[in-house]
Amino acid sequence: MSKKAKFYVVWKGKRPGIYTTWEDCKAAITGYKGAQYMSFATLEQAKMAYDSNYGEYKGKKNSAPSLTPEQLLIIGEPNYHSISVDAASSGNPGIMEYQGVDTKTGKKLFRQGPFKEGTNNIGEFLAIVHGLAFLKQHKSDRIIYSDSRTAMSWVRKKTCNTKLVETTNNKELFNLIRRALKWLKNNSYNTPIVKWETKAWGEIPADFGRK
Repeated sequence: MSKKAKFYVVWKGKRPGIYTTWEDCKAAITGYKGAQYMSFATLEQAKMAYDSNYGEYKGKKNSAPSLTPEQLLIIGEPNYHSISVDAASSGNPGIMEYQGVDTKTGKKLFRQGPFKEGTNNIGEFLAIVHGLAFLKQHKSDRIIYSDSRTAMSWVRKKTCNTKLVETTNNKELFNLIRRALKWLKNNSYNTPIVKWETKAWGEIPADFGRK
């Protein structure tokens, strides 16, 4: 999966226009009170938006996050010496899968599933543990990004605090959970697990795009 390009529209700022990098967009809005700006997936969408007005797009799904330029400046850019993990579940419980990708390029590093009966939290948890094992195996000093505080907490506590009951439909998944918990118990790691700042950076690169 290749990294998705973004186009940034600045309606009000130091230099209104369309920008192809966040750094240029940030320079055009930082310090400008009441800046109006959003990100778009394609240049065509950005041009259409720029020819319209901010009010027509405010609050829509494809808009940039509602953070002030100052907040965005504090958060900064992602650390691209990293991998990103995410999960997707069609229902709760439902068919679930997870994956890990290179944060900068979007190259898929691993993918598991689909599992017949799982939850998003379980998938996020397994994705992080899989990422930890992957990086340790490759002797990598990269960090891991996850957008799930719940899963990060489970990994930190070395537990999978799911309310899902084990059945014949999800036995394979629960075997994987037990395997992940055993890995956490028997392995040490120095890999930082960092929260992906969705409001500042958009969807995590490992996102399945099903929202």
